[in-house]
Amino acid sequence: MKFRRSLTDSEESSEINMSPLIDMVFILLIFFIVTTTFVEESGVEVDKPAAASASNLDKNSIILAITSQGQVVYGGKEIGLGGIRPLVTRLCERDPLPVIVQTDKTAPAGLLVRVIDEAKLGKAKNVSIATEQGS
Repeated sequence: MKFRRSLTDSEESSEINMSPLIDMVFILLIFFIVTTTFVEESGVEVDKPAAASASNLDKNSIILAITSQGQVVYGGKEIGLGGIRPLVTRLCERDPLPVIVQTDKTAPAGLLVRVIDEAKLGKAKNVSIATEQGS
């Protein structure tokens, strides 16, 4: 005599449901992407001078660069002296942001002063000069 056992519904669905786990992973992924701050670079390589009093500054800032040829660069594009004030004014509309100027060691000091002046006239929170950590 053969006995045949029938499976009940609870025994048939003994698999783990992965849908809620996958949903939770996607929610965490979206959370980390949204809350991550991205550092925006100036777009050019600058040989910065060293300073013993160097300190870390705010990540959320406007980064300008002055090359050794005297070009003023923002986001990889040359904006010149005339583009600094409108750029800073537009970016500081909601709340004032600090401006960080990355200048090459061989850039003219007069150009650096004019860039700082234009950034201040554009309502920047404060203007700092980027340096290498020196001893």
